[in-house]
Amino acid sequence: MTASKFSVGTDIGGTFTDMVVIDDRNVVHQFKTPTTPSDRSQGVVDAFNLAAAEFGISPAEFAARVVYFAHGTTAATNALIERKGEPTGIITTRGMEDTLLVQRSMGSWTGIGQVSGHYSRRRNPDPLVDRSLIIGVDERRDFEGDEIVRLDAEQVRAAARRLRDAGAKAVAVSFLWSFVNPEHERDAARLVRQEWPDVFLTSSSEIAPVIGEYERTATTVINSYLGPVISRYIRLLEHRLKDMGFVGDFTVLDSTGGVMDADEAGDRAVGMIMSGPAGGVLASAALARKLGYPNVITSDMGGTSFDAGLIVDGEPLVTTTSIADRYHLATPRVQVTAIGSGGGSIASVDEGGILVVGPESAGADPGPACYGKGGKRPTVTDADVVLGIIDPDFFLGGRFKLHRELAEEAVGRYIAEPLGLSVVEAAVGIRRVADNQMADLLRAVTVQQGYDPRDFVVFAYGGAGPTHAYAFAEEAGIDTIVVPYTGTTHSAFGAVSCDRYRSFQGSDPQRTPPGSARPAEHLDLGRINRKFEELERQCRAAMKDHPELRLNRTLYFRFNRQAHELPIAVPDHTLTAEDFDRLLVDFRQSYERIYGPATSLPEAGVEINTFRLEGRIPARSTGVTGAGRTTVAEHTDVPAPIGSRSVVFSGTPLSTTVYAGERLPAGVAIAGPAIAEFPGTTVVIGPDQKAVADRDGHIVITPAGK
Repeated sequence: MTASKFSVGTDIGGTFTDMVVIDDRNVVHQFKTPTTPSDRSQGVVDAFNLAAAEFGISPAEFAARVVYFAHGTTAATNALIERKGEPTGIITTRGMEDTLLVQRSMGSWTGIGQVSGHYSRRRNPDPLVDRSLIIGVDERRDFEGDEIVRLDAEQVRAAARRLRDAGAKAVAVSFLWSFVNPEHERDAARLVRQEWPDVFLTSSSEIAPVIGEYERTATTVINSYLGPVISRYIRLLEHRLKDMGFVGDFTVLDSTGGVMDADEAGDRAVGMIMSGPAGGVLASAALARKLGYPNVITSDMGGTSFDAGLIVDGEPLVTTTSIADRYHLATPRVQVTAIGSGGGSIASVDEGGILVVGPESAGADPGPACYGKGGKRPTVTDADVVLGIIDPDFFLGGRFKLHRELAEEAVGRYIAEPLGLSVVEAAVGIRRVADNQMADLLRAVTVQQGYDPRDFVVFAYGGAGPTHAYAFAEEAGIDTIVVPYTGTTHSAFGAVSCDRYRSFQGSDPQRTPPGSARPAEHLDLGRINRKFEELERQCRAAMKDHPELRLNRTLYFRFNRQAHELPIAVPDHTLTAEDFDRLLVDFRQSYERIYGPATSLPEAGVEINTFRLEGRIPARSTGVTGAGRTTVAEHTDVPAPIGSRSVVFSGTPLSTTVYAGERLPAGVAIAGPAIAEFPGTTVVIGPDQKAVADRDGHIVITPAGK
């Protein structure tokens, strides 16, 4: 009998490292281990050891049987936030040395994917590059790509030597109008490498060939800043896995919508920012299509953050520009917005006597007070333990015992006593604040895109998502919740099950004049078609012209002189004037849905700047089954509970039936209040709700009367 082979997906979060193993029978096995901040690759090794023990084989044999490994990680995000990238220098067009320092005045973002409003007075982020490491050289091309000033080769060589002598380890090359004609950048990159063969170098015309000098420069700089760090991280992880016996394919999840070969990760490091959360959105989109839900809000509540994404008409929303630590980047990304409201988020009372939850997190070390690892301050998880929602004896399937008395002590000392409340009342308050923050985010990600949250279904996952979804979804006015079977490791499942993916973008600006009755007559459709042909050639070459390669094309429109673009899907044939007229109608309808008909400006004319082409190679089958589900008899009328306990809902203790989540029969309604316990999460069904599991173990929670 042939030994079973495995496909493995991992996601390293701030608190836990999640791993999914899919065997030859398409059965999913899920594992969770504490993240190891000092060496995050160790968490993956620990998960491999845990999986080997479950399969009853040695770690070496398990690793040898893994034929495919997909990895999602916060390594790029963490290195950027913590400023742990490599010292980077910039070579740019003379006169443009301050582009990165001036930045944008529009919009102030408080972190990765978090916005605090437009035209804020908040300060710019701390510079990644010291002004002394930004060097201008003589060169210039105009907006059509024609040479105005020849590139001074000796200045480029001198700049390389100066940056190397000043201690830089990486270089970003970003010239004006290089996205139209990249020859000067290519020549400069060649000259720098001749002077400095081992330097890590990124050219803007390769990583972000789009209009917008600041965004293009910032993207290029951050890629060089993170690239060496990511390269070392991936090499370390690959080395550790190979030492265990792994010889399979190794891919890395990026934030644009799929996986890339691991050896590409360093060169495309900027695309790995927020890669982990993107995996959960991709997995949710695939599941939503299977279950028949076109519009979904994804909600990933882990130990550190709460991440929300949007799926509309079966497809995740993707942006051409993104924000990373308040830097505006010209990189596409699955749209995910995060707030610091996870299970490990710390609760406190501020100077005004207001209860605050997050954004500071206890992380994996020391973790919440109930972990018994030295943490003293109360967290959302501590509140869940105090309220009876989480069973201290069944955390991580009983492998990690929690300490209720430590949770009560922390909540009492830091919240109850300052506010004059009982410990239970204080814990209720912590949950209420956290749940309201998450509900506010669900409303924001829908309303700001022109959608009504009540028209969506919530997919709840992450270790804490299914525990809180019954409350935050109801607060947001959403009555249907889906907890995927892979909910506790959903982002890891997304990594192993998503498509191979590459996206290519470029700019070739054109505009129509105001008041034109036939705008398409003023555009060079030949240029538009040639740009898409160019992007298609790049994509086919990068994906080795795979026979299953699928292509999608997008144009980004805006009214003349406006700042924000909207993506419009483009048919996959040579565009005609009639096609473009239809695209304009699609753009206006999309614009009016988001911003309202009163703000539409059809008489102003339109601009097209950004072209994007996506290539996908479909993943292997994802028709998976949960481990253990096959033994559950579908004809069982009433699931057998494993017990009951008192749980506090909205301040009221209620006797709550507890079920083993793995043993829920398919198609049988469970009335709330109830809890379904899984080794990696606790699914809560509220007092006025019911839940039904399907054959694959996905749980759908709806109002009791629905």
